[in-house]
Amino acid sequence: MPDPFRLDGRTALVTGASRGIGAAIARALDAAGARVALAARGREGLEEVAGSLANGPVVLEADLADAGAPSRLAAAAIVAMGRVDVLVNNAAIAHRAPTAGLTAEVVDAQYAVNVRAPLLLIAALLPAVRSIVNLSSVSAVVGTPNRAAYAATKGAIDAATRSLAMELGPAGTRVNSVAPGTVMTDLWAANRAVPGVIEAVEAQTALRRWATPSDIAGVVVFLASDAARFVTGETICADGGMARTLDLYGGPV
Repeated sequence: MPDPFRLDGRTALVTGASRGIGAAIARALDAAGARVALAARGREGLEEVAGSLANGPVVLEADLADAGAPSRLAAAAIVAMGRVDVLVNNAAIAHRAPTAGLTAEVVDAQYAVNVRAPLLLIAALLPAVRSIVNLSSVSAVVGTPNRAAYAATKGAIDAATRSLAMELGPAGTRVNSVAPGTVMTDLWAANRAVPGVIEAVEAQTALRRWATPSDIAGVVVFLASDAARFVTGETICADGGMARTLDLYGGPV
């Protein structure tokens, strides 16, 4: 019997694929047999990731802050690969600062990349795309300080995921979200350098460690595959238990 976790013969488009979680997702999809189109703003990083893939990867530059970029990216992916079976909306802008200092420009920039771009990319790839995985955040599930605008965009993506699952389900298209917790990426590099931050985060995580990008990538591959063929409309927290547990003592019990 075929392995339900394999993606042989399928094509996938991953945004924000030049580094971090996006790069790990691209590698994991490739390892599962998919041919992957990698999209991001910087070609150099995309080429580096593509060089580690085996199944004829495609490199596509796109700045998803541009309102016209999603439709152009979708068209380019279809031309390059013939179709897109799996879409992973990973590209995002994160902003951490007290709400008192928020500006319209900061809020609009986050909504443009984190909400508008995924929705327009989905619209441009319908009806052919069969599995859509949106990257959310633990900030959409529990309250995190100084991230109100970012959390709002990720909450919007989770709400859109549920709506799209209902809308597209009759045609056989599945839509899910993955909400990472704290992941060892460049985004967290500065905070990890602050004394005590690493230990404080681990104390709030049931598994007592930070995630690696590959921890998140494995969940995405599962949702993209036939192993998750009856899963849709879900937001899966890949956060080591952060959103669903509480350690009142701040350390091992």
